[in-house]
Amino acid sequence: MQNKGLIKFFAILFALVSIYQLSFTFVSSKVKSDAKAFAGTNPEKEVKYLDSIGKEKVFSLGFTDFTFNEVKDKQINKGLDLEGGINVILQISVKDILKGLSNNSKNPVFNKSLADATANQRGNQSYIDAFFEAFEANSNGTVKLASPDIFANRSLQGDGGVSFQMTDSQVQKVIKRKVDESVESAFGVLRKRIDKFGVTQPNIQKLGETGRILVELPGAKDVDRIKKLLQSTAQLEFWETYKVEEIGNFIMAANEALKKTEVAKVETKTVAKDSLSALLTDGKDSTATKKGNNPIIDKIVAQGGGPVLGLFSPKDTAVINSYFKRADIRVLLTGDQRYAKFVWGKPTTIKDAKQKDIEVVELYALKGNRDNVAAMGGGVVTDASDTFDQMGKPAVSMQMNNLGAKGWEELTGRAYTQKSNIAIVLDDIVYSAPGVSSGPIAGGRSEISGSFDVTETKDLANVLRAGKLPAAAEIIQSEVVGPSLGQEAIDHGTDSAIIGLLLVSLWMLVYYGKAGWYANIALAVNLLFMFGILASLGAVLTLPGIAGIVLTMGTAVDANIIIYERAKEELRAGLSLDQAVKISYSWKGAMRSIVDANVTHILIGGVLFIFGSGPIKGFATTLLIGIITSLFTSIFIARIFIDRNIAGKNDLSFVTKFSKDFFTNFHFDFLGIKKWTYVFSAVVTIVSLVSIFTNGFDQGVDFVGGRTFQVRFEKPMQAEVVKDELTKVFGSAEVKTFGNENQLKITTKYKIQESGTAVDEEVNKMLYESLKQNYSAGLTYDKFINSSEGKKLGVVQQSKVGPTVAEDIKTNAYWAVLGAMLIVFLYLLVSFRKWQYGLGAIAAVAHDVIFVLGVYSLCWKFMPFGMEIDQHFIAAILTVIGYSMNDTVIVFDRVREFLDGKTKGTFGEIVNKSINSTMSRTINTSLTMIGVLLIMFIFGGESIRGFIFAMLIGIVVGTYSSLFIATPVLVDTISREDKKNVEIKHQQS
Repeated sequence: MQNKGLIKFFAILFALVSIYQLSFTFVSSKVKSDAKAFAGTNPEKEVKYLDSIGKEKVFSLGFTDFTFNEVKDKQINKGLDLEGGINVILQISVKDILKGLSNNSKNPVFNKSLADATANQRGNQSYIDAFFEAFEANSNGTVKLASPDIFANRSLQGDGGVSFQMTDSQVQKVIKRKVDESVESAFGVLRKRIDKFGVTQPNIQKLGETGRILVELPGAKDVDRIKKLLQSTAQLEFWETYKVEEIGNFIMAANEALKKTEVAKVETKTVAKDSLSALLTDGKDSTATKKGNNPIIDKIVAQGGGPVLGLFSPKDTAVINSYFKRADIRVLLTGDQRYAKFVWGKPTTIKDAKQKDIEVVELYALKGNRDNVAAMGGGVVTDASDTFDQMGKPAVSMQMNNLGAKGWEELTGRAYTQKSNIAIVLDDIVYSAPGVSSGPIAGGRSEISGSFDVTETKDLANVLRAGKLPAAAEIIQSEVVGPSLGQEAIDHGTDSAIIGLLLVSLWMLVYYGKAGWYANIALAVNLLFMFGILASLGAVLTLPGIAGIVLTMGTAVDANIIIYERAKEELRAGLSLDQAVKISYSWKGAMRSIVDANVTHILIGGVLFIFGSGPIKGFATTLLIGIITSLFTSIFIARIFIDRNIAGKNDLSFVTKFSKDFFTNFHFDFLGIKKWTYVFSAVVTIVSLVSIFTNGFDQGVDFVGGRTFQVRFEKPMQAEVVKDELTKVFGSAEVKTFGNENQLKITTKYKIQESGTAVDEEVNKMLYESLKQNYSAGLTYDKFINSSEGKKLGVVQQSKVGPTVAEDIKTNAYWAVLGAMLIVFLYLLVSFRKWQYGLGAIAAVAHDVIFVLGVYSLCWKFMPFGMEIDQHFIAAILTVIGYSMNDTVIVFDRVREFLDGKTKGTFGEIVNKSINSTMSRTINTSLTMIGVLLIMFIFGGESIRGFIFAMLIGIVVGTYSSLFIATPVLVDTISREDKKNVEIKHQQS
C-alpha cells in the first residue's frame, strides 16, 4: 500500500480529534449527572443549577479551559426519544398573514380563495401557493390581486410594495416576500420566548419556506404550560367594559328570546342569586324563571358584579358563545351596545354551596366599535416583569412608551370619571379588569393582576417582552417523551449495541481467524470515528440513530468480507499472500464492487436524509457517516495490519479450521430453477397486492393524523375494555397492548382538525377522567399528563400529527421510495452501461418492497408488536432498498467480471459460475446483518421493534431476490445476439 505513512498519520490525527470531541460529551454528562443528584426530582432546581455554572470552568486541557456552556455546545446532543422533552412543529397561519396584508379585505373573491386554499391544499403544497391557485380560478381574470380593496391598499403601497399597475405574478412575489418576513418575525418572537423559558439546549428551526417552525425543548416536562407559551399570539389589548347593570337588560331579553327557540335542558344545580337573576325575577322564583326554563341564566353558577356579568362553568362557554353570535340575539343590542364584544376571563377556582372546589370563568362585555378595535393596543408595551401586587399576590408589571403613556393616561382618566373598568385582554382572555380610583395614571406603568401563580406571571411577562406573533401559531405536530422512557430507550439501545458488537466481532474471529482480528480493530476505530464526527457536527443522537450505528457494525465488516473473500480466491488460484492481497485491494479485485455497492447505499441514505425528519434524519445521519468511516477503516486500517503480517510472519490465510471448506466447491444452477422462483415470487407478489388492497395497513398517525398516547398502568390491562371506555368519550379510539401488558398505546382522531391549547388540554383531561379509575388514589391530572424524573405511571409519551402535516409526510414517503429507486437505476445504468443491469436491480427492489408491504398487510392484526406504517417504516423500506441494491451490485459486478473474462461455457453457465463465486460473501454478510437485526429486535425496545422487523424481513428477501430475481431478469432481457457474442468470445479466448 502506497503512502502508508500518510495514512497512519491521518488515522492517528483523526483518532485524536475524535477523542478530543468526545471528551466534551463525557464532561457534560458528568456535570449533568451532578446537577440531577443536587436537584433530586426538582427539574427547575436542576435547570437553575446548570444555569448558575454556565460560565464556570469545568474542563481543562492544561493549555486551555472550557466553561460548561462551551462544553455543552460541543457535546453529542441526545434526541427527545433519549433525553425526554417536548418537540412541536408550529404552523404560522399564512391565512391570517394574508388577511392582515389585505387589511381584512371584504372582497368575496379574496375570502372565497382563502377558504378554498384551506380546503384544497395538497400534500407538500404551501398555503400561499394554494391561495394563489384558488384566486386565479375564482377571479378568472375579473379581479386582480393589485385591486385597492385587496393588496394595493395604503399599508402595502410605497417602495417594495404593491401598486395598482402590477400584474398578479408581480404581486405574488411581493406577497411571498411579506409572508416570509412575517414568518421570520414569528421565528424571532418564539426564539426570545424559548430562550427565557429555562430549559437546557433548546432548539428552534425554520423548516424551509413552509411557514413551519420546529421547536425542541429537551428536558421540558410541563406539557400544557409549554403549548400555551408557544401558541399564545400575545395580542395584548386594553378595552373599556360595560357593567352588569348596563348589559343586564340585554341578557334578560336574550334569555327570553332563547326560551322560544331553544329547548333548555333541565339541570339540578343551585343557581346563585346574582344581580342578573335579581334583574329578571326581583329575587322571587317565578314560573318564568323556574329551573330549566332559562338557557342563559340557568348556566350561571356564581354571582357577578361590576364588569363581571356572571361566573359560568368552562364546559358551558361554547354554548353561551354560540348564543351571543346569533344574529337574532345580537339584534337585541341597541345603540353603541350593538358593537359589544363578549369575552371570558382566565379560569379560576371557587367554593360552591357545599364548599367543594369548582372551576369557573367570568363573563365580560367589552365596549366595541364598528371596526372592532380596542381602545389601546399592546404594541406600546416596551418592557414587562413578574412582580407582586399590593396584596402580595403574583402580578405582571408593564412599562409603555411615550405614545402608550399618553393614551393610558387618557384611558384611565375616562375610566375614573365614568367610574368604569379597563379590561386587560391577552389573546381574547381577560386577565383583570380593574377600576381607577385615584385619577388618571401618568407615566405609562401599569399592572396585570389576577388569580396567577408565580410560574404564570413569569410566562406572561416573558411573552409580553418577546412581543406578539404576527399571526396565530398552530401546533400541527407534537411529541412528548418522558425522561424515564428516554432512559429506557438508552438502556435498550446500549444493550443492543454491545451485544451486536460482540456478535459481529465473534463471527469475524470464527470465520477469518487472524484477519478477523484486524477487521475487528478496524471496526473499533470505525466506531470511534463515527462518534467523533457526530460530536464535531453537533448531530443529534436518536434511538433510530443508535439503530443506524448498530447496523453500521454489520455493514462495516462488509467491505472486509468482500476483500477477504477475494483474497481467498486468489490464494486458491496459487498466488502468494502478497500478490493475493494486492489484487484483492485493486480496482479489478474488490474495490470496484465495494465502490458500486456503497455509492448506491449512500444515494439511498441521502434520499432518507432529505425526505426524513426528526429521528429518521438522525438514522440517516448515522448511516451515512457509518458508510464513509467504515470504508476508510476497512480499506486502510485493516490493510495496515495485513501488510505488517506480510512483512513479518506471512501466515495469513483468511480462514479457520471451522470455515476452511465453506463454499469452496459450491455449484448450484440458479438459472435452472428460475421458472420456479418466478412462479414463487409472482404468487407472493399477487398475494401481497391483494392483501394491500383488501386488508390494508395499520397506518400510524404520521400518515392519517391523530393523537397517540403511550400510557402505563399499575396492573395488566385489557385493550378491548379500555377501548370500549374511550370510545364512549372520544367517539372512536384504537387501543393496543404496547410491550408489557400494563402498557397501552391509545390513538384517537378526536378534534384533530381543531387547533389551540384549549383543545389539547380538553383531550388530555378527557383521557385522564376516563382512565383515572384504573389507578390508585393520588394520581392527579398533572402527574398523569406531565413528565417527571422516574415517572412510571400515566402518559409516558404522547404525539399529535395534524391532517395537513400527515398528508405532507405521506407525500414525502411516496417520493422518497420512488426517488430512491430511480436514482439507483440511473447510477447502475451509468456504472454498468447496460440498462438490463438497472432493470434487474429495480425488479429485485420492487419485489422486496412489495414483499415487505405484503407481510405487514397480512400480519398487522395479530402480531404481538406494533406493525404501523409510519415514518420509521419508510426509513426501514429505504434501508431495505439500500441493502438489496448492495447485494445485487456485488453479484452484478462478478457477473460483469466473468462475462468480460475468459471463463469457458455457455452464457448461462458463465453467469451461474459468477453467482456461485459470490455465495460466501453474500451468505456471510446476510447472516451477519440478520444476527445484528435479531439482537436489536429482541433487545432494542418496543418503540423500534416494528421498524427492525421490516428490515429483518427485507434483508432476508433482499438476499433471495439478488440471487433469484435480479440476475435471471438481467439474463432474460439480454438479447440472444449479445449472449451469442459473449459465448463466441469466451470460446476463442
